[in-house]
Amino acid sequence: MKVKLAPRSASGSLLNRNVLKIAAVAAGVVFLACIALFSFYYCRYKHIVDERLEKPLFTNTAKIYAAPREVRPGQKLTANFVVQELRSAGYTEDGAMPVSPMGTYSLNSGSITIHPGPQSYHAPDSATIDFDTRTVSKITDANGQALAAYELEPLLVTGLSDQNRIKRRLVTYNELPRYLVPAVTSIEDKRFFEHSGVDYYSMIGWVWHDMRGDRRYMGGGSTLTMQLAKNFFLTPERTIRRKLIQILITFQLEHRYGKQKIFELYANEISLGQQGSFAINGFGEAAQAYFGKDVRQLNLQECALLAGLIQSPSRLNPYRHAARAMERRNVVLDAMVETGAITKDQAEEAKASPLKLTTQSVDANEAPYFVDLVRDQIVQKLGDAEYNHQGLRIYTSLDPQLQTAASDAVNEGMKLVDALVTKKHTHRATKNSPATVDSDITYPQVALIALNPHTGQVLALVGGRNYGMSQFNHAVRHRPTGSIFKPFVYAAAFNSSLSGAQLTNSDGTSSVFTPVTMLNDEQTTYTVGDQEYTPHNFHNEEYGMITARFALQESQNVATIALGQMVGFNNVAALARDAGIKSARGTPSVAIGAYDAAPLDMAGAYTVFANGGVKIDPWMLASVRSANGDVISEYSPTSKPILDPRVAYLTTSMLENVINHGTGIKVRSMGFTAPAAGKTGTSNDAWFAGYTSNLLCIVWVGNDDYSDIKLQGADAAAPIFAEFMKRAVALPQYSDTKNFEPPAGITEVQLDKATNLIADASCSTSVYTAAFLDGTQPTDTCDHTNGDQRNLFQKIFGIGQKPVGPAPVQTAQPAPQPVAPMTPAPNPAQSVVTENSADPNAQQTKKKRGFFGRLFGGKKDDQQPQQPQQQPQQQNPQ
Repeated sequence: MKVKLAPRSASGSLLNRNVLKIAAVAAGVVFLACIALFSFYYCRYKHIVDERLEKPLFTNTAKIYAAPREVRPGQKLTANFVVQELRSAGYTEDGAMPVSPMGTYSLNSGSITIHPGPQSYHAPDSATIDFDTRTVSKITDANGQALAAYELEPLLVTGLSDQNRIKRRLVTYNELPRYLVPAVTSIEDKRFFEHSGVDYYSMIGWVWHDMRGDRRYMGGGSTLTMQLAKNFFLTPERTIRRKLIQILITFQLEHRYGKQKIFELYANEISLGQQGSFAINGFGEAAQAYFGKDVRQLNLQECALLAGLIQSPSRLNPYRHAARAMERRNVVLDAMVETGAITKDQAEEAKASPLKLTTQSVDANEAPYFVDLVRDQIVQKLGDAEYNHQGLRIYTSLDPQLQTAASDAVNEGMKLVDALVTKKHTHRATKNSPATVDSDITYPQVALIALNPHTGQVLALVGGRNYGMSQFNHAVRHRPTGSIFKPFVYAAAFNSSLSGAQLTNSDGTSSVFTPVTMLNDEQTTYTVGDQEYTPHNFHNEEYGMITARFALQESQNVATIALGQMVGFNNVAALARDAGIKSARGTPSVAIGAYDAAPLDMAGAYTVFANGGVKIDPWMLASVRSANGDVISEYSPTSKPILDPRVAYLTTSMLENVINHGTGIKVRSMGFTAPAAGKTGTSNDAWFAGYTSNLLCIVWVGNDDYSDIKLQGADAAAPIFAEFMKRAVALPQYSDTKNFEPPAGITEVQLDKATNLIADASCSTSVYTAAFLDGTQPTDTCDHTNGDQRNLFQKIFGIGQKPVGPAPVQTAQPAPQPVAPMTPAPNPAQSVVTENSADPNAQQTKKKRGFFGRLFGGKKDDQQPQQPQQQPQQQNPQ
C-alpha cells in the first residue's frame, strides 16, 4: 500500500527559511564581532610586541675568559688535547663552513697549524705545533722560526649573569648540534615547521580538558612559538583569556620571524634548571652546566636529555633524579624514532649510554667568587653601569685547570675539617654510653688563593665552601693573620743586618742578626701606659734561650715578640705595611699577627719572600675588549721592591725549615714533596701560607661569627694546602718546581745542632744547613777552642773541664748596603692574640747518660743549661 505524504505547507517552509536567515545573520554578527575583537586585541598587543622587540630580546652580557694556555716544547700534551682546546675556544677546522672569526686550525700527521682570526685575542700570526707521541717536540712560526712557547686562544669561563642571576650563552641556529632541533620538536612540537604558530588539534584537546577541569593534562596545547610568546610577554597563569592573548602574540611572532629564527630565540630563552644560585637558561648554558661542553659538541643522547628537561627541569634534574632524567631521555629518543629523525637502532644505542654528566660543580667550573671580583673591578675601572649590556670580552688571569684543582682540594680538605669539628662536639656521658653530637655546630668557612709569585697573576680563587649557599667572598674578608705574619718580624731583623746594625740581646750584648741569634723564650711582661701585656706560647711552654731559626720553626710567640722588640716594633709594622698589610701598627702584638688582612692581601704580601724581595700586587683583570675583539683597556700589574733579595732568601730558607721540620711538617706527611717554604698560623682562625718556585698559595679556615674554631693551622689549613699543591704539581705547567736558589752574597753552611757552630768530623752526626749573609756566618767549628778541647781519653771517661756553653757567634761586618734603616723603637701593645707554636711533644726531654753514652759522646743536657736546645726540630710536631 502506498502512503502519500501531505505537501509541506507554505507557512512552515517560510518559517524555516526565516530561522536560517536569522541564524546566519546572528552568526555573521558574532563572526564580525569576533573579527573586530580579534583586530582590536591584535592591534593592541601588536603595539606591546613592537615596543618589546625594539630592544634586544636578550641581554648581551659580558663574557669572562681565562688566561691563555701556554704550550712549550717538552710539555706532555697531545694533538687531540690541543684540538679540543681550540674547538672549545670557537676555532673551526680549515675548510669547514662557516669560517669562525676566532680562527681556524689544520690537523696534519703529527702537527697542528693554528691560524688566529680577526676576533682572536692574539695577533693573526699562525704557528705550527709538532708532537712526538704525547709530547710537544717543537713550535715554529709561519716562517719556520723556532718559538720558545705559544699561547692558545683563551677559553670562555662564563658569561656574567644579569640582575636576576640568570646565565645564558647565546647561540645561533647554525651553531646548534645536528640532533638538538629534531629532539626538541619531536617531544614538544611535532608539526613546528608545518603549522603557522598554533596547532589547532592540540589546542582543541587543551580546551576540552580545561573545560572538564582536568589539571593533570599538560600536553600539546602550546607550540614552541606559543611557549616563546608566553616566556617573553606573559605570566605563567593558565586561563582561557591568557591563552587567547598568547595566540595573538604567537601570530605576531610568526609574522615577523621565520621558523629558524623562532627556534633560535626559543633555544636561548628556555629554562633548563638551576646551578648553585644561578638559573640556567638556553641550550648553550645548559650544555656547559650539565656536560661541560660547547653546545656544538653535544651528541644524540645529550641532545635528547636536554630536550627532555624542558617538561620539568627541577623534577628531572639529572644530578638529583638520574633515573627520572634517563627515563625521560629515552622517551625523547622514542619520539624521534616516531618522527623519523633517527632510526630505532640509533635510539637503542643511545639508550644504552649512561648520562655522563660533568663532575665539576659551579665552584670548580665557573670560579664564581673570582668572577664576582672581576665584575667589581670592571665597574670600578669602567665606571659604566651598562657595561654588562655591551657584550664585552673580559680577559682574566684565571687558569681553569688550577681552579678545578683548588675547588677539589677545598672540597676534600673541608671534609676533614668538618670531621674534626664534629669530633669536638661529640660527647659521651660515660665510657660505654652512646655518643651524642651537639645540634648547634657551626662549621667553618674557607678561602684559597693561588697566584704566580713572579707575575702576581691570580690563577685560582675559592672564596667559600659553597657559592650556591653563600656568595660572601671570604678571600677578601679581613681577619687577624695569626702566625703567618711572623716571617715579617724575622725579615725585618735580617733587613737590619744589611747595614751592620747591632741588635741588643737579652744579656746586654750586641750582634748582627742571623738564624742562630739567641732569643729569650721565657715569658715577659710589657708595659704600655698603665696596662700590662704578657704574651705566652700556644701551649704555655718555655724553651729558655733558643735560636731564631728554632723559634720560627716551632712558631714561638714569646721569642718572636722578643725579636720584634730588638728590631723595633715600628720597623716591623712599617715593613708589613709596605708589603700590603695596611693595618699593622708598632705594638708588641704585631709580631704575632694581631692585626688583620684579607687572604688575598696576604698572598700579595708573601710575594715579597717568593719573588726575591719585590712585592707584586695580585691581579685578575688583563684586558677588556669589545664584542668584535677591539681593545678597550689593558691592564698591567704594579710592583715595588721591598726587601733586598738576600733578605728574601734568608727568610725563605727559614720557612723551608718550618715546612720540613716544624709546625708545617703535616704538608710533608701528606705526600707533598716538592721544594717549598711555608708557615702555619692560628688565632681564632686557621691559616697556611706557602710557596714553591712557581706557585704561591694562601689557605684560610674560620667561622663567620669570629668564634674560635679551636683547630690549629697545621690541622685545618695545612692539609688543604698540601692537597692543592699535590694536584697543582701534577699539571704540566706547574710540574717544573725547582730548589730556591740563593742570590750572590749568601753563604750556606752546615752547623752542629748542639753548638750551632760549623760542623766538622768530630761532630758531624747531627747537623743542619743554615743560610747567612756573607760575613755573618759562624767561623768557629764545634771542636774549636771555645768548644770541647779535651783529649780522647778525657772524652771517653767523661773527665776534665767541659765548657758550659758554646762560644758566641763571631760575625764580620758586611759591606753596607742599606735597604731600610732600622731604629729600635719598642712600643708595647695593648692587644693580645693567641698564636700557634710548638707542639708539646717537641719540648726537649732531659735524660741521664749512662756509661755508653759517655763513652760515645752523648750530650749531657743537664750540664749545658746555656746551650740552645735544637734537638726538637727533628721531631714531628703533629
